[in-house]
Amino acid sequence: MQSHFIGGAQRTVRDLPIQHREVVRNGGERPLDMNGSYAVGQMYAMEYRLARPRSPLPVLLWHGGGMTGAQWESTPDGRQGWLWRLLEAGHDVVVCDAVERGRAGWAMFPEIYAEAPVFRSAEEAWQLFRIGHATPSGVDLGLGEPFAGQRFPHEHFCALVRQMVPRWLGHEAMAMAAYDALLEQFGPCVVMGHSQGGGFAAHAASRKPHLVRAVVGVEPTGMPVVQEGQQGADAFTPASAIPHLAVWGDHFAHSPQWQKYRAQTDVYWQLLRRLGGRAEVLDLPAAGITGNSHFCMLDTNGDEVLGRVLAWLERLGR
Repeated sequence: MQSHFIGGAQRTVRDLPIQHREVVRNGGERPLDMNGSYAVGQMYAMEYRLARPRSPLPVLLWHGGGMTGAQWESTPDGRQGWLWRLLEAGHDVVVCDAVERGRAGWAMFPEIYAEAPVFRSAEEAWQLFRIGHATPSGVDLGLGEPFAGQRFPHEHFCALVRQMVPRWLGHEAMAMAAYDALLEQFGPCVVMGHSQGGGFAAHAASRKPHLVRAVVGVEPTGMPVVQEGQQGADAFTPASAIPHLAVWGDHFAHSPQWQKYRAQTDVYWQLLRRLGGRAEVLDLPAAGITGNSHFCMLDTNGDEVLGRVLAWLERLGR
């Protein structure tokens, strides 16, 4: 096991007033000068290497928006997460905290980041993650009536809320640059991305096709945008040589927003197929696996879902 801080650049802050603050409890005031140089745009990665891996390709786990790599490590109700299951299956694994999330840290604003972060409330998460029906504001951290057959351990929803972190909008280029640096260090690899991380995984296949051997998008969002005309489509020909799998859960009828996100991914998957690529879909309800939320890796049947993904990778020889 080894931790890494990857990518980033130096930024300098000047002309801030010197403050006089108590920095250490009971230590009295001292001058606090925050002018100087800072590392900005780095990401954090935790590497897990097996003594005898059965696959030559590490799996890189990329989290969703407003989350960190913790979502892969364990579930809200205390079960082992996909990190452990992938290690059991014989894969080396790298779990990431993207730029500005978790242990990657963030920078001051507006001196370095242009704006303040945005935050996700428990009420928004309950609906957006397709866990249950709308809840009156402030009621038990968003707990309300779960959808029938819900596989997310909704009794432990508060544990998921405690994982959520601030995020900054408009930082996609900075985040992708760090992911590029990650691929340069750990590729060739399999990239498994959830939600926003799934979108970054699709971009990675286009930007670094020589380092990505397969993409698994778990309810991915934010697909590459194709310019009009054949020339725009041809730009994605290298990515079409890489197998892609999209995994979708249940309860889409309750979320027009997720219907839109999914349709955008469908358009990109169709492009990859037109270019001769292998872009497949694991629609869990269509496969007889019902009730999954946006976080199928945290759902009570998460091991069954991962089993389907691992079987797909094995068929590819990855």
